[in-house]
Amino acid sequence: MHDIEPYYKWRDRYIASEDSNSPFHGRQYDEFVFRKKVYNYFIHPQWDEFGSSTLYMKILCVDYDERFAVMELIGEWNDTLNNDVMFLKRKVVDDLSRFDIDKYVLICENVLNFHGSDNCYYEEWFEDIKESNGWMAFLNLNQHVEEEMVNTQIHHYASIGGELNDVNWRRFKPAQLIQNVEGIMNNSTKQLLY
Repeated sequence: MHDIEPYYKWRDRYIASEDSNSPFHGRQYDEFVFRKKVYNYFIHPQWDEFGSSTLYMKILCVDYDERFAVMELIGEWNDTLNNDVMFLKRKVVDDLSRFDIDKYVLICENVLNFHGSDNCYYEEWFEDIKESNGWMAFLNLNQHVEEEMVNTQIHHYASIGGELNDVNWRRFKPAQLIQNVEGIMNNSTKQLLY
C-alpha cells in the first residue's frame, strides 16, 4: 500500500497545501518517512490525515468559481467505530462549504472496507448543498463497499453505483470530470442511482 500515491497530475491546477482556503493549507510532507498506516501497512506520506485513524484523503482539486471539489480516499471508512464521516464533514466539507463548494466527487477505489452506522452526517451534508442544486457522488466503489453503503441508506443522500463505478476519471481534467459525473446523474434523470 505504501506505493499508492494520491493522484498528482492535476497539481499544475491545484495543491491543497498551497490553498489558503484549504483545511490542509501549510501541510508539509516528508517523502522519505512513512508514518501513516492502514491495517498495519504503511501508506504513502502524501495522503492527508483529517481525524480518522483508518481513512485518509487528498483533495485533488477545488474550483471556487465552479464550486466543486474532487477528493481521493484510501483506507477503511469506518463510521461504526470511528465516525469517519463526522471527521470528513466537520474537518473538510464544512471548511469548503464556507466558500460555497456544493459539488463533491469522492474517488473511492482505494476504500477497502466500509462499516456503516447511522446516516445523520450524510443527511446533514445533503441538506447543506441541496438548496443550491449541489450534490455528492462517490466514484468507483468496490462492490462490498457499495453494498454496505446501500445497507446504511447513504444512497438517499449521495449518488453511488451504476455508471459511477466505471468512471475512468484520470483521463479527464477536473472540470471535465465534473461534467461527466453530472451527465451520468442527469442520464439517471437526477434520481439516485439505486
